[in-house]
Amino acid sequence: MLNIAVLVSGGGTNLQAVIDAIDKGTVTDAKITLVISNRTDAYALTRAAKAGIETACIRPKDYFDREEYGRAMTEAIEDAKAELIVLAGFLVVLPGNFVSKYKGRIINIHPSLIPSFCGDGFYGLKVHEKVLERGVKVTGATVHFVDEGTDTGPIIMQKAVYIKNDDTPDILQKRVMEEAEWVILPKVIDAIAHGRVVLKDNKASVIE
Repeated sequence: MLNIAVLVSGGGTNLQAVIDAIDKGTVTDAKITLVISNRTDAYALTRAAKAGIETACIRPKDYFDREEYGRAMTEAIEDAKAELIVLAGFLVVLPGNFVSKYKGRIINIHPSLIPSFCGDGFYGLKVHEKVLERGVKVTGATVHFVDEGTDTGPIIMQKAVYIKNDDTPDILQKRVMEEAEWVILPKVIDAIAHGRVVLKDNKASVIE
């Protein structure tokens, strides 16, 4: 059984997608043992509580520096016996000591086809605004391993979503969630739970 910690900052729609996938049996041999947010008012914490999942609010501003914050996060992860850390709309840059400790065990879902529309400043609705501003015809979502950079870790899985002429950022955001994010994040978690994700030479592959 793969124990998972999910890190969230907002509404937790991707968290809900994982909870639902585990409940339906499309993700097996995995369970969420902890949900951490950096915000006390994150609705994701309510979603977790409703599902009977332990929650914690760990805020960077409550610690002396980023290293101390990283140690607090590590302690929570270890207490929950989490083996995989899933960033699902987590808007805090993780401390280096935390990332290095869990290298190859942290994944992130990003609402674009990396390497397009990613990196510093590209998060949430801003991604979809830039996609429409640029006039690209295809966008999507990416699940990748987390490294010391921003959205620079090895790509595990991507799914494309086509742009429509009448798309607004809000409409596009919802469709990318429904057609891509909520599909590939549970798929990757299930693949990891069954040892089907291989990380070698800084490249990730999924064994079907």
